[in-house]
Amino acid sequence: MKMLVVDDEIVSRKKMMQIISNFGQCEGVTNGKAAVSAVMKALEDWKLYNLITLDVSMPDISGTQVLDAIRKLEEDRGLDEDEKAKILMVTSHSDVGTVKACAGKCNGYIVKPFNKEIMVEKLKKIGVL
Repeated sequence: MKMLVVDDEIVSRKKMMQIISNFGQCEGVTNGKAAVSAVMKALEDWKLYNLITLDVSMPDISGTQVLDAIRKLEEDRGLDEDEKAKILMVTSHSDVGTVKACAGKCNGYIVKPFNKEIMVEKLKKIGVL
């Protein structure tokens, strides 16, 4: 499984990478622009991400804007539903309304703070594990 962790907070990014790296190849990026670039490259090389965890609040581009950009790239590439990345939005309690507004585009959300048990449960729920 190929995974991408997008979070500007180093502690959250490293924690998420440590947890999910047990399930496959994991990369991390620090902002939305880097996330969009990584997805573009993966699509060009046909080495698609199976899972993307995407922080809602980032300084350059919001997670919801990155989500829209990723889904547009996947659509432009002509991916089937089963080829598209499963995307989990990562949020604080105050952002849950924002995440729910993404319904239909993302596959779910994780509220900070999270742990391995929460992540495993969520990954099973969205069909990645």
